[in-house]
Amino acid sequence: MWLRRAFYRWMFPAVVVLPLWLLLGWGIFNAGGWAFLWVLFIAIPSVFVGQLALTLLQRARPSARETGAASWWDVLGFGVWHALTIAIGCYPQTWFPLLLTAAIVVGLGLFWLMLRQLWSEAGIAGVGIGFPSSVTEDAQPDAPRRAPADGDVFVIQEKPASER
Repeated sequence: MWLRRAFYRWMFPAVVVLPLWLLLGWGIFNAGGWAFLWVLFIAIPSVFVGQLALTLLQRARPSARETGAASWWDVLGFGVWHALTIAIGCYPQTWFPLLLTAAIVVGLGLFWLMLRQLWSEAGIAGVGIGFPSSVTEDAQPDAPRRAPADGDVFVIQEKPASER
């Protein structure tokens, strides 16, 4: 549980730390002028916006808010994505295109995973997207359905101060 809570707390600092690492890594590993332009105009904004969006999607889940911990899927997905982002910040000449492609694919997969977890916890059927619904309405076709107006109604009236 400590690892899941640590990942939950790490998400907002990662919004700043990971893009900053890409810039610092450029200076440490002498990546060159074209890499600086790529870092400044593409990498930093996309990692910042992507990490922020994924963090907000994670924090929107009721289970994450209640427990103050990330799910194991979050730990796996964010762990892989952050490791790839850190590896990209080392600017290895031979592995850079492969690492960048893997980071993009994992980032998109992580976005889908965050949406799927959020929708499954919220009970949204995911019409047209193919997410399984946790509520199976067709399981009991003969059961009568009650409209919200058919429920019990309680009326509470306040007594005036003179009658108390």
